[in-house]
Amino acid sequence: MTSETSQYLKVIARLRGPLWLTWAGMTAERAARALWPLWSIIIAVLAALMLGWHESFPIEAVWGIAVLSAISALYFLIRGFVLFRLPDRMEAMVQLDISLAGRPIQALMDSQAIVPSDEASVAVWRVHQSRMAELIANAKAVKPKVRLAAHDPFALRYVATLLFGVAVLFGSLWRVGTVTEIVQNDRAVISGPVWEGWIEPPAYTGKPSLYLNDQDGQIDVPEGSRISLRLYGEIGALTVAETVSQRIEGTGSAADPEQDFIALTSGTLEIAGLNGRLWDIVVTPDTQPRVEVVGAAERGADGVMSLPFVASDDYEVAGGSAEIALDLNAVSRRYGLSVDPEERANIALDLPLPIAGDRSDFAEALIGNFSEHPFANLPVKLSMTAQDAKGQSSAVNTTHLILPGRRFFDPMARALIEQRQWLLWSKDNADRTTQMIRAISHRPDDVFRSEIAYLRLRVILRRLETQIAFDQFTPEARDEAASALWDLAILLEDGDVEDAMERMRRAQERLSEAMKNGASVEEIAELMDELRRANENYINQLQRETARNGETQERQQGMQDDAMQMTQDDLQDMMDRIQELMEEGRMAEAEQALQELQDMMENMQIAEGQQGEGQQSEGQQAMEGLADTLRGQQGLSDQAFRDLQEQYNPDAQAGESDGNEGRNGGQGRGQSHEGQSGEGKGQGEGQSGEDRDGQQSKGQGLAERQENLRREVERQRGALPGAGSEAGDAAREALRRAEDAMRGAGEALQRDDLPEAIGRQAEAMDALREGMQNLGEAMAEAEGRKGQQGSADGREGGEQRDPLGRNPGATGQAGTDQGLLQGEDVYRRARELLDEIRKRSGESVRPEVERDYLRRLLDRF
Repeated sequence: MTSETSQYLKVIARLRGPLWLTWAGMTAERAARALWPLWSIIIAVLAALMLGWHESFPIEAVWGIAVLSAISALYFLIRGFVLFRLPDRMEAMVQLDISLAGRPIQALMDSQAIVPSDEASVAVWRVHQSRMAELIANAKAVKPKVRLAAHDPFALRYVATLLFGVAVLFGSLWRVGTVTEIVQNDRAVISGPVWEGWIEPPAYTGKPSLYLNDQDGQIDVPEGSRISLRLYGEIGALTVAETVSQRIEGTGSAADPEQDFIALTSGTLEIAGLNGRLWDIVVTPDTQPRVEVVGAAERGADGVMSLPFVASDDYEVAGGSAEIALDLNAVSRRYGLSVDPEERANIALDLPLPIAGDRSDFAEALIGNFSEHPFANLPVKLSMTAQDAKGQSSAVNTTHLILPGRRFFDPMARALIEQRQWLLWSKDNADRTTQMIRAISHRPDDVFRSEIAYLRLRVILRRLETQIAFDQFTPEARDEAASALWDLAILLEDGDVEDAMERMRRAQERLSEAMKNGASVEEIAELMDELRRANENYINQLQRETARNGETQERQQGMQDDAMQMTQDDLQDMMDRIQELMEEGRMAEAEQALQELQDMMENMQIAEGQQGEGQQSEGQQAMEGLADTLRGQQGLSDQAFRDLQEQYNPDAQAGESDGNEGRNGGQGRGQSHEGQSGEGKGQGEGQSGEDRDGQQSKGQGLAERQENLRREVERQRGALPGAGSEAGDAAREALRRAEDAMRGAGEALQRDDLPEAIGRQAEAMDALREGMQNLGEAMAEAEGRKGQQGSADGREGGEQRDPLGRNPGATGQAGTDQGLLQGEDVYRRARELLDEIRKRSGESVRPEVERDYLRRLLDRF
């Protein structure tokens, strides 16, 4: 017995640590199972107090929940003590022994029961006990297994835990202390009646709420403020009397514990009874916003209108709109405007608002480009209104003005824009427009600088006449013709480098004459601005021409040694110097400086012309061939249209021929406008039908000429340069479409279906023009790649520069590491960009993502 007791004590001593931890785990496991409802209630109530729920609920509900929680907690506390039983050491030892393999603790505590006197049996028993002792040496405490799912099938403990986690994140432990205020208020209710009140102004006013208990005498509040009152104590002990809400129905009882109403007019507010009070409420009305135009509409060089205005409100201008309507009574009803106009929707715009800052009083500018709109350059009525956050609208501010649009200085471009305006005014002007276009293009050599421009005008004219003849002049066709006329006018106005040079010379001559004749300061300033714009336009055209016709590195490097370098800063300095001399009255010196500027700009033009000399490239030859084919197709289309007219009106032949001259002045009647290329060239000239000197056989009719042109396009497509590039492939695809259209036109001519043939011929000409444009882009890309290669291989020969002395960029385009705009131009350009961003940010038709990006740009700058 002594030996067994000693063995037991040794086991207990060896297992003291794991045994104690196992006992503690069993205790915690039994406590959790017995008391989980209690701690769930405690942390749920604590979480509700931390979140301040007791401040939002009625006092009765708070007291009811508090009593119910206390009773539930007391019940589960008693239940837990009844169910809980503290484990003893032997239970912990058995739990630990069960967790070990072979139950070694029990083995060490056992004694040999069979043949204890047999030495062999005793030896075996001792070996067994030594092995069990080794297992005990590695014994570890048993982990508690708190399995509450069977006791809590609805997982209420997790709900309480989650609520407590939310309270820790979003609540505050200090809010638990506000429970005492509820008790104090409740005691106050018991001791006597009390009240509370608040005045909450509308959110858009930005004014703070007022606590009525802290206010005395007169209170100024904005119109629409909400007044909330809470009466505590015996019902009827306190009553409310007010004259500010203008309520007639639904007022309820004056003794209601909770009352809410809106302050609409000045009056009194009284809480009658013990501890009552009286206030004079002065309601400040919300006035209407105001908007007003404060200056004349300004027109930019590209026709963008900028109209300054101011808007104000007592709190905040929330929005605004502008509507532009035609002022028909102010229109000069002459020529194409003499007919009644077609109904058109007014122009609706959103007023730009400051992205950041105060909106109660601000100045902005309404910006828009209406150059292509039918109302451009006509009298209009512009009506502005502003809205505040309350929804009130200002009085309509109406301004009468001429809607600014782009100005055209080229006579032909200005004439085409006038005809475009007539077309957009009314479809009834279509016949008048075709007659005017025929008249202004009667002698093309005198008015057109470019064959392409003349051919485009002829296509527009033919389409208009065809659509009118077959009653197909729909509003869509009218808009398409107007768009084509606009594009052609832009081409005529901007022109090429030579045109820009001519305008620059004309501006210089006008300024020189003004200085000689003693013009006023205002006139000289206006002419100086014109010269600046002409110089800027010339430089831009020169850059585009240089990019299109870029030379090899060898030619450029050979010219750089003797070329005079000039930066745009130098050009700006010369212009400023001329203006300064004129302002000082030193006209002789100013005229000399102007002559130096003119010589310098002309030398730039001469250098550009010298660079263009040389043998034509393969692409240029292909471009000229396509131009010849386009002229041949135009001549054939003219002949088909004339034959169509003769079918419907044989007597009109002579009259038509008098007004249809070819490109070189010969009477049209099918002449091919400077001939064709390939097979069609020789056969397309001088042909007009069976009545022309008997020179055309039956096998050389219109269909045969059309087929010859198609074969020529097929040949040109096979030899077209630029294969593999995107623009080159697009040019080939355009020529393929031209072939298909020509094939269809030829088949229609064989059937004597002239309307169908004319339509397919127009498609062919469009495709040819698109092919020429794509070929030009392919040639520019090829030259750009050559320029990049030359720059990479020839840096030791010195940096290459454009006519203004700027370094070419990484992509072959003109670039510089310095600012191109200096002085006042920096601020002018920055203002233009800012106005454009503001205009676009206020256009509701744009995607919200784009408008948000623009607003963030304005916030930054």
